[in-house]
Amino acid sequence: MSYCRQEGKDRIIFVTKEDHETPSNAELIADDPNDPYEEQGLILPNGEINWNCPCLGGMASGPCGTQFKEAFSCFHYSKEEVKGSECIDNFRNMQECMQRYPELYPQEEDNESSSQAESNTGAPSATSAPNSDSTLADAASESAPSSASTPPTDSQTAS
Repeated sequence: MSYCRQEGKDRIIFVTKEDHETPSNAELIADDPNDPYEEQGLILPNGEINWNCPCLGGMASGPCGTQFKEAFSCFHYSKEEVKGSECIDNFRNMQECMQRYPELYPQEEDNESSSQAESNTGAPSATSAPNSDSTLADAASESAPSSASTPPTDSQTAS
């Protein structure tokens, strides 16, 4: 015999084997073709950021969503000669938040260690360059936003 119970905001439904054996009679509701966020991309027609865009990979939600939105908005709307140069504090706040949740936001060092293992097996890796300066890379990672969540600047793509 199946039954329901309410625990706070959650509704818990217990079902029997017989309940699972019968075909579902649930009706799916079609997507709303007038949904303003559906297939709009990162920037909405009015110029605002579409925080629901799948291209953001869910970064706008979660424990560091607020910090991500502040940093990304600052960069997107930046009018500085070096785009986003006034946003360093925002990106630093976002990075500090992400470091508090390593299970949700893997650090670049984690990716680099797996790349290093690949280079030991003969696969080419950018992190195994013979002239790389690890102290320079460490300093850059402490002050620069993560490349996984922000577009590169012109100076980053030039190298």
